[in-house]
Amino acid sequence: MISSISISQIKYVLELAETGSFSKAAEHCFVTQSTLSTMIRKLEDKMDLKLFDRSKKPIRVTDEGQVLIGQLKVIYNEYGKLEELLQQTKEEFYGTLNIGIIPTVAPFLLPLFLEGLIEKYPQVNFGIHEITTNEIVARIKTRTLDIGILSLPVSEKDLVQKGLYLEDFLIYDASKQSVSKKTYQINDIDINRLWLLEESHCLTSQIEKICHLKRKSRISGNLIYNSGSILSLLELVNMNKGITLLPRLATLKKNLIDKRFIHDIQKPIPVREIGLITHANFAKKRLLHLLEEEIVQAIKPILNPPKKVKIIKPY
Repeated sequence: MISSISISQIKYVLELAETGSFSKAAEHCFVTQSTLSTMIRKLEDKMDLKLFDRSKKPIRVTDEGQVLIGQLKVIYNEYGKLEELLQQTKEEFYGTLNIGIIPTVAPFLLPLFLEGLIEKYPQVNFGIHEITTNEIVARIKTRTLDIGILSLPVSEKDLVQKGLYLEDFLIYDASKQSVSKKTYQINDIDINRLWLLEESHCLTSQIEKICHLKRKSRISGNLIYNSGSILSLLELVNMNKGITLLPRLATLKKNLIDKRFIHDIQKPIPVREIGLITHANFAKKRLLHLLEEEIVQAIKPILNPPKKVKIIKPY
């Protein structure tokens, strides 16, 4: 019975257990929903055991399935190590690499390297998931995500962290009065016009209370907007002549950014460290290295972090 179980079936089971959704699991596994559902049901029939309670939304692992999930993870991880060793021996790149990336990085970093990466390694399936830091960490710990691209450091001790680059923050003040201003001090920021993302960075303790909160910004007397997208945030800041903090790569979006409204922040300049995280037992070392190289090479001609900086750590 065990010998007839495929590694693909194990992958499908683990992904469904993580997402609780056939459609999401199928998307992450690069198969159709019907294929994933059929293969899991065949596995259950072979085992004569129901792994999932399909009557629940989201779908839940049964008590019997829960007993097996841990061992299936071990099998899948060991298979990954074997596959990586085989690729090294043959000097080839193939397989699947699922990458999670936070929303404040994704729309600005991905266009710099992703297309070239896909063309260079056609035998590798790249799955890109724009999700929050907490989701990335959770999915890497459960091994349903291979690599995370996010702001470092993260507090989880069992994850491997690798810095890629430092990115400085700038002030974007969409009011006409800001045009003649060059450098901002923290005290220059009008808190009443400040817009922040749900997941942002703090500059100093002076504005710590309004950072890293699910800040609700009032547009008018009867509308409150809770922004989680940096692109949506930029549109709203422009519309309401507001102020926000932007990572430097975001300021390259010429269709949304008026360069007259971009201002440096007085030293020490706040920067964030963007890097990669993986599980301690992550096996696809060569794929990790090639991703690291592609990002660093794409960023090198664009970012030149200033001296005398203050690294802002995420919460």
